[in-house]
Amino acid sequence: MHQRSKIAFAAALALGTLAGAASAQQASPQQIERVEITGSRIRQVDSETAQPVEKITAEAIQRTGLVTLGDVLNQLTSAGTPDFSKGSVLTSNREQGGQYINLRNLGSQRLLVLLNGKRWTQSVDGYTDISTIPSALVDHIDVLKDGASSIYGSDAIAGVVNVVLKKSLDGGKLSLYYGANEKGDGQAQDASLAYGISSDKGSLMFSVNVNKTDPVWAKDRAITAASYGPDPDRFSSSFGTGPWGRIRQVGPKGTAVGFNQYLNHTGTYLGEGTGSASNNPANYHTYAGALNDTFNSTSQMMFQGENEQKSFFVKGNLDITPDIRFNSTAMFSERKSVGQVAGYPLNSLSQPNFPVYVDKDSYYNPYGNQVAGAGNGQNLFFYRRTVEVPRVTSNTNRTTHLDAGLEGDFSLLGNPWTWDVGVNFSKQDGTVLSTGNLNLQHLKAALGPSFKNADGVVQCGTAASPIPLTQCTPFDILGGPSASTPAAIDYVMAKLNSQYGSTTKSATANVSGELFKLPAGAVGIAAGFEYRTQEGYDLPDELAHSGLSTDLAGNATRGNYNVKEAYAELNVPLLKKVPMAELLSLNLASRYSDYSNFGNTTNSKVSFMWKPITDVLARGTWAQGFRAPPVGNTFGGGQQSFDSYLDPCDTANGAAKTDAAVLARCNAGGTPAGYRQTVQSGAFVGGGGGQGIYPFNASLGNGGLTPEKATTKTLGVVYNPSWLAGLETGLDWYNVKVKNAISAYSAGDILNRCYVQGISSFCSSITRDAAGMVATLSRGYANLAELETAGLDLSVNYRFKTSYGQFYVRTETSFVTKYRRQDQPGADFVSYLGEYGYNRVKSNLSLTWNNGPWTATWGTRYYSKVKDQCWDSENEPQTCTNPAGSASWGTGYNVQSALFYHDLSVGYTTPWKGQIMVGANNVLDKKPRVVLNANYTLGGNSSSSAVDPDLPIDRFLWVRYNQPF
Repeated sequence: MHQRSKIAFAAALALGTLAGAASAQQASPQQIERVEITGSRIRQVDSETAQPVEKITAEAIQRTGLVTLGDVLNQLTSAGTPDFSKGSVLTSNREQGGQYINLRNLGSQRLLVLLNGKRWTQSVDGYTDISTIPSALVDHIDVLKDGASSIYGSDAIAGVVNVVLKKSLDGGKLSLYYGANEKGDGQAQDASLAYGISSDKGSLMFSVNVNKTDPVWAKDRAITAASYGPDPDRFSSSFGTGPWGRIRQVGPKGTAVGFNQYLNHTGTYLGEGTGSASNNPANYHTYAGALNDTFNSTSQMMFQGENEQKSFFVKGNLDITPDIRFNSTAMFSERKSVGQVAGYPLNSLSQPNFPVYVDKDSYYNPYGNQVAGAGNGQNLFFYRRTVEVPRVTSNTNRTTHLDAGLEGDFSLLGNPWTWDVGVNFSKQDGTVLSTGNLNLQHLKAALGPSFKNADGVVQCGTAASPIPLTQCTPFDILGGPSASTPAAIDYVMAKLNSQYGSTTKSATANVSGELFKLPAGAVGIAAGFEYRTQEGYDLPDELAHSGLSTDLAGNATRGNYNVKEAYAELNVPLLKKVPMAELLSLNLASRYSDYSNFGNTTNSKVSFMWKPITDVLARGTWAQGFRAPPVGNTFGGGQQSFDSYLDPCDTANGAAKTDAAVLARCNAGGTPAGYRQTVQSGAFVGGGGGQGIYPFNASLGNGGLTPEKATTKTLGVVYNPSWLAGLETGLDWYNVKVKNAISAYSAGDILNRCYVQGISSFCSSITRDAAGMVATLSRGYANLAELETAGLDLSVNYRFKTSYGQFYVRTETSFVTKYRRQDQPGADFVSYLGEYGYNRVKSNLSLTWNNGPWTATWGTRYYSKVKDQCWDSENEPQTCTNPAGSASWGTGYNVQSALFYHDLSVGYTTPWKGQIMVGANNVLDKKPRVVLNANYTLGGNSSSSAVDPDLPIDRFLWVRYNQPF
């Protein structure tokens, strides 16, 4: 369906039944409204719940100076490092460019996102992009920090984010926003228009939203201009393959052997110089890794990616009868995300199954037949980074959401009841356009036989058998960027186009009401059914799929499943207004889920609320949770990956050195006597392993996956003293254990299970080449890991009035006391608490002042100190503050101090009801710092540097104007 048709249909669904609605007033205020609170399906008058819920209002969102809901939610103290960071521009995941909330560091895929209580769309791998929800119609956001699978089903392990839209809107609102770093980059623009009408029969509202965020380039700041910061000892440590030709001889097995030479050139490690004539062997020198013979890949990389999003949203409802209402929402959103990294670090075995050499008959081969004499030439193994064309990935993601339903009220035995039925359709699909990779078939032709023709033009083929210039363009790859021609670059480069998509369809029916009354109140009940289907696909570009490009080859992913679910929830008031029990109630819930791909599961929850006195509320929950395997994990076709591993068959560092049984299995599997594993550089592997020379098949789906299982416990107390009006405090303890967690096998896991543990089923995908090296290996997903986290959440809110205006103090603090992971059954648990990305303490504090037309907010954000890896260098021993200390990566860590950030916003409401807001985030201009663990090579969230891309890089200045009409 064309996108215009989608938008038209979305609008028609919400508009069609509301054409007669005109502006008037809301339904009768005399009716007692019972509402559904996030975390419960029982409609009630009281908003107090047994579950800890953090509420973020639309006004608070605007005061942050942030554009998207994802940016706002990722600043929660309970939120961990985003799974897909703004700085992860090197990743090729379909989720890249979206925003995902990693609540309690349990993984974004273990958080359920709802819109008005309805499940939002997910990617093939089970992630929900919250940036697709426009902010213009948001009333508030509820963040439920508790397991809720018994109420909502799969994924609600870490908690639930429920975005609640405004019920109605009379008139319109225009909002314009502009912000930028003080340096002038990272510009953010946002414009939204919302309008609504309402009557005593219904309401209709819509919004249009456009926002754009420009990139931040790593090269523009010294601290991000290289992978590990500007310190001289670290500056060049990650510089890699240079932009000029490096040549070696081709060995019998096709690998690099013999001499090691690099083209003479001017210029530096930025590739801005001029290379000598590449076909003259005298124009080369011995390669020794000199600084100017390498390349700073960070110089071509984005520090933060580029995003642009457009969305259209419609919401309406209509009173069909006094007791029956129709409601509908429709949304279409399109997001385009762009990431850029350095040109490809090419070599002859970039795809080992399709090697490409500089042919002995190439005009540009300095040791070829045209230089050394006929019959004396040799093919050359080459290395060369194609800096002329940086790799750019453009991800265009489209999200369509439609839902419609009926709801109503009725009386049963004199008690109030409500019911609703509805359908829900959510779809996301997208295309990923990649440039900067090479077409290896064209490259092989361009580096094949060539000669200079009578016109002085170098042409593919030979003088006796020329290939027309229109069919092949020779490439002087050894001559570097100064020798490249646009025609040659266009010929060897590939444009890759991949497609992906995911669709969720569901039908629901719910009923809620009061069964009967006890002395302490009415017994409430809710029950319902849901039928949901999930399908998804990921189709790589055909050239990449074939392994004939430098992009990692991948196979198609296609799959679907359906689930039938039923749930029941019961709320029982036990005591009320008796000594030591102003209130005591119990809530019970259970959900049965039957999945077509793995079977059934039942998850239950019990919670309580107890008020010993009016001012104090104690609450607690025990809940079971689960996460069903997503389509990608179950049906994934797999993708190439150059893995790092230590082969247990290595006779110097592997298990075969000391274990005769392992050695026997290795020899039977194809390793020769004295076998040594080699890495990509050709050197023997060390004790820590190294990157293999062959790509393996990774991320392979597993149809035998079963659901992740979780147990959540919470216990808290809320104190709202009657003697101090406006003060609200809460302290909640939590503990979450996830068992049977879905995790990917590593190459080392597969090899160890085959050769060390002797499990023959793990050997079936392993083959070895003639030298004994692992040539093929398939690895995928399994229910392996276990996670556990625990801690405390503290909230204090205080409102008070003075002669100088109204003040509102708000603080949220998270204290994490445990975070550990077991990567596979039987292994030791590893603690990550206090390391980079796993702060022990995070705290937000804000003070808001209102006085007449003026408002101002001062906010602070605190991040506790973290452990970072030490720089392994004799020149900087002082960087390791705790050389004997232990961390998840081993011995030795460096303490990075705690961080404070301050934000300020000021607003003024004009006589014509417009509102002007100006602000500065990181107003005191806290400078960024180098954190080694932030770099992607150490598992961090920055592809370009060792600076956290999700913290301020600069002082950020912004202005917003709101105009109601």
